[in-house]
Amino acid sequence: MSAIVTRNDCQSSGQGAVGAADGRAFGPNHRWKVLGIGVAANAGFSATFSGIPATAVVLRQGYQLSNAQLGVALGLLGLGVALSELPWGLLTDRWGDRRVLLIGLGATAAWLLAMAMFVVPTRSGIPDVSLLSASLLLTGLLGGSVNGSSGRAIMAWFRDSERGFAMSIRQTAVPLGGGLGALVLPSLALTFGFAAVFGLLAAASAVSALFAWRWLHEPPTGEGHSVSAAVSGPPPLRNIEVWRISTAIGLLCFPQVAVLTFASVFLHDFAGLGTASISASLAAVQTGAMVMRVWSGRFTDRHGNRRQFLRLCSGLSGLAFALLWLLVVAGPAISGGQFFLVAILPVVLVVAGICVSAWHGVAYTELATLAGAGHVGTALSLANSFVFVGFFLVPVAIPGLLHLWSWSGVWLSAAVCALAARPIFLPPVQTLPPRNA
Repeated sequence: MSAIVTRNDCQSSGQGAVGAADGRAFGPNHRWKVLGIGVAANAGFSATFSGIPATAVVLRQGYQLSNAQLGVALGLLGLGVALSELPWGLLTDRWGDRRVLLIGLGATAAWLLAMAMFVVPTRSGIPDVSLLSASLLLTGLLGGSVNGSSGRAIMAWFRDSERGFAMSIRQTAVPLGGGLGALVLPSLALTFGFAAVFGLLAAASAVSALFAWRWLHEPPTGEGHSVSAAVSGPPPLRNIEVWRISTAIGLLCFPQVAVLTFASVFLHDFAGLGTASISASLAAVQTGAMVMRVWSGRFTDRHGNRRQFLRLCSGLSGLAFALLWLLVVAGPAISGGQFFLVAILPVVLVVAGICVSAWHGVAYTELATLAGAGHVGTALSLANSFVFVGFFLVPVAIPGLLHLWSWSGVWLSAAVCALAARPIFLPPVQTLPPRNA
């Protein structure tokens, strides 16, 4: 278990290179390279788990899937991550972030390359839905290595006063990768097929692995550094506050997953938008989320109000999805309804998507702080297990909601989930210690 550097002299711009325990020398700004690795790794995998759903319309056509089959296939990608996050996190706390990130990224790149060669529609045949689903499940199992390991590295290299900002920058990688995936992958699938899609995603994971191999190492320790390896409170799996925040994170991700996985189908089937407009709308969601995550990290670092910010995001997200539900119900009855839907619905969807995606860096920083220095990988992976349960359940549930209540049921359910997360983010009630006799 490596130490967590809390006041690191190498982070001062006036310092020269410093040495680590293994004899390596690091420049004064090496922590920004570590942050860059975290961004690259998360962006590459985000382009996979957010970019593939952005191709949902083309995927449905190319693999000849029903909505239910599409939902199961996309859901299994999330289930794979949900099942593997916690084991990967435990391994990260035991083996260190470098080893886990290299193994995970390398295996993900190799598997995506195999999919590009063997699990794509060709003139001679179309892969069975079970093969596609199993392949996406394995992709998720391997990709679950990224979050906990990269988060632990960032918490180790940055001071307390910078961690919210640094983690929020890392979390911008999720909308960054998802936005790039939404812009590039649907057109790439239409023009060159899914071999090009999976091949490009494999290359992104391979490049991230190369960065990690070159620059990701344990932080320096020794004279002149104040190091704390202490763990505050019980281990994460026995810490009720860690479970509460993890549960709220997962619940608030449900409506976000609805946007990421089925927004393209909604805008195509309900509003009648084309591929270019859909890609632009999803890219706007990811760009707005990226900007808000950076701002929120800096804002909450300065004001110490992470819990209040998380509750605000939950409330605003619930209201935005309630408005989307209302427009879906009332929009077709309005005079010139189709024009109204095309003009207004994408805007409201983008606002709702940004609101429900702006809080991740703040929440993960709060969670890592609660868990303590030695258990960051486990705590972050526990939360991401809940997140990717959503990536499994939501795509599977949406076709059923569509069958029962159409799109109004989908967006009303999203509003309920967002509002339900709000009270869970309340800080614990403080109890006074007993007086001495």
